[in-house]
Amino acid sequence: MINTRKIRALIVDDESLARRHIRRMVGRESDIEVVGECANGREAIRAIKELSPDLVFLDVQMPEGDGFSVFEAIGTGAMPMVIFVTAYDQYALRAFEVNALDYLLKPFDRSRFDKALQRAKSRMLAERKELNERALAILEELKARSNHIERLLIKSGGRAFFLKVDEIDWIEAEGKYVRVHAGRESYLLREAISSIESQLDPKKFPRIHRSTIVNIERIRELQSLFNNEYQVVLNDGTELALSHSYRKKLGELLGSQL
Repeated sequence: MINTRKIRALIVDDESLARRHIRRMVGRESDIEVVGECANGREAIRAIKELSPDLVFLDVQMPEGDGFSVFEAIGTGAMPMVIFVTAYDQYALRAFEVNALDYLLKPFDRSRFDKALQRAKSRMLAERKELNERALAILEELKARSNHIERLLIKSGGRAFFLKVDEIDWIEAEGKYVRVHAGRESYLLREAISSIESQLDPKKFPRIHRSTIVNIERIRELQSLFNNEYQVVLNDGTELALSHSYRKKLGELLGSQL
């Protein structure tokens, strides 16, 4: 769901009448709140750092630092959206060079002001939508990652120890159980291959055959055989059959078409 909090606006102008005029126009907007006013560049820099506004109505010519010096002090990457409000048109090109959202020339009417506000709202909506999509993607990734085990409990030769899944080369079904191959060692686990598969990250441990799971980091090459068949060759030279039903998925993970 897109965040619907109000747009926080800061008004910066050395003329009190101009600040009141902007505040009056903004006051008609239910989705915008004025969080502060400043009369010069120095105050603006401090207010932006302390209040973190989303939008700044910024005059160009002011005492104690003009509008562009505010940009320089804050930095383009950290600067909120800016609508320049000024009586001087000669700064318009420079304003857009610093990625200003709009440039209002005094005196401006309600229609022109609304156009600038709509641009700000559209930009904010797009940014919040993108932020929400990124957040959801990260949450899904974390959720998926939390469901994947990082180690297996191995019981072998009268002892029990943990084997990190990253150390696994491949896994094969052996009757109702599975045999885990890790380097020169192999271990029999009393679990079905489907159970082990559900616990592992499918992007790292894809199924390549109904009886085989492989660590994708151990794959050295794919060899084409007769009758359009393939086999997977691991770094240690192990050759594993690649079933036709799992070929497309493995190709997607490896970034190739099979």
